[in-house]
Amino acid sequence: MTEELPEVARIAADLIRFDTTNFGGGNARGEREAAEYVGAYLESLGLRPEYYEPIPGRTNVMARVKGRNRDKPALVLHGHLDVVPAIAEDWSVDPFAGEIRDGMLWGRGAVDMKNMDAMILTAVADVLRAGEQPERDLILAFFADEENGGVEGSALVVKDRPEWFAGATEAISEVGGYTIPIGDRSAYLLQVGEKALMWIKLIARGRAGHGSRFHPDNAVTRLSEALATLGRVAWPVEMTATTQQLLDGIAELSGETSTDPDVLAAHAGPAEAFIKSTFRTVSNPTGLTAGYKHNVIPDRAEATVDVRVLPGTEDAVLAEIQRIVGDDIEIEMVVRDIGMEIPFSGALVDAMVAALGRHDPGVPVLPYLLGAGTDNKALSTLGIDGYGFAPLRLPADLDFTGMFHGVDERVPIDALVFGQRVLADLIRSY
Repeated sequence: MTEELPEVARIAADLIRFDTTNFGGGNARGEREAAEYVGAYLESLGLRPEYYEPIPGRTNVMARVKGRNRDKPALVLHGHLDVVPAIAEDWSVDPFAGEIRDGMLWGRGAVDMKNMDAMILTAVADVLRAGEQPERDLILAFFADEENGGVEGSALVVKDRPEWFAGATEAISEVGGYTIPIGDRSAYLLQVGEKALMWIKLIARGRAGHGSRFHPDNAVTRLSEALATLGRVAWPVEMTATTQQLLDGIAELSGETSTDPDVLAAHAGPAEAFIKSTFRTVSNPTGLTAGYKHNVIPDRAEATVDVRVLPGTEDAVLAEIQRIVGDDIEIEMVVRDIGMEIPFSGALVDAMVAALGRHDPGVPVLPYLLGAGTDNKALSTLGIDGYGFAPLRLPADLDFTGMFHGVDERVPIDALVFGQRVLADLIRSY
């Protein structure tokens, strides 16, 4: 059946069938095989891929496409090949089968982000097979380990292979360029910033003892109390230039007269929760580790917490978390990465908006600040401004943003074809 599909859907399905699950902590699989598949596709287009594997199995691949105008800075198009784990019994389909059902491609990575990987590859193929060149040099990069903060992927690539990105000033990648409903209308979201990331560990210490004893010095109890308090915190709204522009656009499209950010976000249908996370800190407990036997009280308990904050507020939020959990709870930083925000303006923004307009006339484009993070963070250390632009025209009732790291990831095949065409248009014209 896949032979009858558009090439972009076939490539995306093939990539999904590589189980590139990233469990974190250096525990991943399948990235080398997926990178070699991408490299072979690039070779079929007459390109010369380069590989970099700083840690066995954590394979990154890059190729450069020569542009017509060598005086213009290069543009990076990048994606990651790893995915978060999928619990198969929770899914309606095999998460690594690349199944086609109801006009959609299903599987882990259909949303995050093997869809965009396929769109990049086939958009470039459209241009090169037509005997054309892009307007400027393109740097095509596919990274390992993004789902673990990129610490064994893009972070090492920009440190050890900065020459891969020579001459580049801008980049485009995932989590932007798709439609969301706003009332009975729709709009495209273009990502121009990302919240900062802090993955922390909370550690409580107590006294070990027999489970049958009266034992008030219990590390599990102490940690549980602190974790429940932190998990229920309603962090205040803090607006940035980007989030204010987004809410102004929602107000205009919906006719909403309230200025309350949460009221405005409610007009975005299934994307409401996704948008709400962009204008406040979030601190979500994600894991607990304690004890080793039912009748033994442990002397230590640990929890992992995913903290995402607005750029520039990291230290203040960390101090507030310490106040919330109490001084007897230790905070250990596991991964910390920068936030960033760039203006919704300039030649590349104009080109992306124009490309969408040529393929979907009359639909507005709004900027937003991503509540999560991408490999654009690593590229920013080389002075490269990164945007989220994976163009997809989506059904209004599809909870696309809710499928990031969720179950039953799926993307309409016609949305993939749309994205391929928009990206090909962009690289021809910009």
